[in-house]
Amino acid sequence: MFVCICRAVTEDEVHDHCSSGAMSVDAIGDRCGAGEGCGTCLERIQEIVNERTATATTAA
Repeated sequence: MFVCICRAVTEDEVHDHCSSGAMSVDAIGDRCGAGEGCGTCLERIQEIVNERTATATTAA
């Protein structure tokens, strides 16, 4: 499923960027351009980052 329509970035791509260390909306945007168009995806990107952060915290 697309997270960012403007840049055709999928949820899987955002998860991949998180896995490789991009743990903020800005860092993900720097890597793939998501969130740099209309901005409607910013909330979903933040949700994914929050989910990944919570998962990493509970796994530690």
